[in-house]
Amino acid sequence: MKSKFFLALTLLVIGGLSSFAQSYSNEFGFKSDNDAYLFYGQDRYYTNGLFIYFRHATDQQKLGSKLEKLTYEISAGQKMYNPISGYRPDPATQDRPFAGYLYAGGNVNLFYKNESVLKAGLEVGTVGPNALGKDAQELLHKIVGFYEIDGWQYQIKNEMAVNLSAQYTQLLHRAADKATDFSVEGYANVGTTFSGAGAGVLFRAGRINQLFNSAYTNSVIGNKGKTEKLTKHELFFYAKPQLNFVAYDATVQGSMFNHDSPVTFGVKRFVFAQQLGFNYSSPRFTFDFGLLFKSKEIKSSAKAHQYGTISMFYRFGKSGA
Repeated sequence: MKSKFFLALTLLVIGGLSSFAQSYSNEFGFKSDNDAYLFYGQDRYYTNGLFIYFRHATDQQKLGSKLEKLTYEISAGQKMYNPISGYRPDPATQDRPFAGYLYAGGNVNLFYKNESVLKAGLEVGTVGPNALGKDAQELLHKIVGFYEIDGWQYQIKNEMAVNLSAQYTQLLHRAADKATDFSVEGYANVGTTFSGAGAGVLFRAGRINQLFNSAYTNSVIGNKGKTEKLTKHELFFYAKPQLNFVAYDATVQGSMFNHDSPVTFGVKRFVFAQQLGFNYSSPRFTFDFGLLFKSKEIKSSAKAHQYGTISMFYRFGKSGA
């Protein structure tokens, strides 16, 4: 009887370990940006963003020797912008235009064995009343009991949005104890809504995985993985100072092809941003909380801006480890 019990217990443990070693090939989740997450009592400029994502990892055993992982991503999102307050019925007091941006997009993400990451994406959508920024902000303020909204009648006019993006990340150095690392990160955007480029240095500290297995790069998912993760559960702090060059921003400058928006401003060409964050990730779940501080972005009386971001993701669809 005892032998049968120990045999069953052994099988259960082995089965549990096998299940623990499983990875998941799909990921679904959301990200929410809002300046209210800083508890400053502010409601200005980039005031809210909401995004949903689905990602899928392809069979890694079918990839070449240099490529560790290939994932596909689809997303949809909305961004809302207003002046220093959502109640600015007089356009003469607006230090930034009211604007909404609504889109759907897709990304191809390539993760290499040398811990370089290349992401390329396309977003298609709209800026202007069709982006439903006024409706979304009024609904949000009604739900949480905020002040009355007024001023969206002067928002940026309708404009079709087609935006291309590329991002590159490369590991520079990881400490011998695998607890800290530095990477360089750069991006470029070209489109009718956002055009520009930027570069920064990423620092991570804690229990971290390789850049091709990390929640920071949205690469926890896998499908018949090639390389074992450094840790099953990530728990780390990250910081990324970044310098951005802004070539065009339709949410500030209005349409690229006509000039009928009632309130527009010029943009600051160079914007410095400092991102700080905390991330926890298990095989199934990711939770990330970050803060982003930006220097002055607009050629008006508008001040520098900061906001918080919360991301949560759930993984499913078991595959080989």
